[in-house]
Amino acid sequence: MLDKKAKQRIINKFRTHDTDTGSPQVQIAILTEEIKELSDHLKNHKHDHSSRRGLLKKVGERRRLLKYLQKEDEKSFNELAKQLKLKIAKKMIEDEEERKRLEEELIAREQQKADDKQAVLDEAEAKKEEEMSDR
Repeated sequence: MLDKKAKQRIINKFRTHDTDTGSPQVQIAILTEEIKELSDHLKNHKHDHSSRRGLLKKVGERRRLLKYLQKEDEKSFNELAKQLKLKIAKKMIEDEEERKRLEEELIAREQQKADDKQAVLDEAEAKKEEEMSDR
């Protein structure tokens, strides 16, 4: 667990304003430091399952906060990921880009379907008008 001085140092480094102690950036930075400490601990104590569970909970919490920050403020997310050198952030960015690409493809397909349907309707209407004018 982080001591008060280390935690305060992290808060001072990552805060967004003077009284900030709980922004996602600060929380992610603190969790990252705690994850590093727990990882080092588990390298020496392989059978400490309760600490392993705590590590997994912290990793999950950090992932949720990163996802939130990415959705709310992508610029801050990218800056924080670079500062903390997070591998998971790279994967999250790639996943988000892939999701956007697939979404755009789906929208394009739906638009094409709508255009095709409209063309068929226009063609049928033109035929009807032609038949009416022939009479």
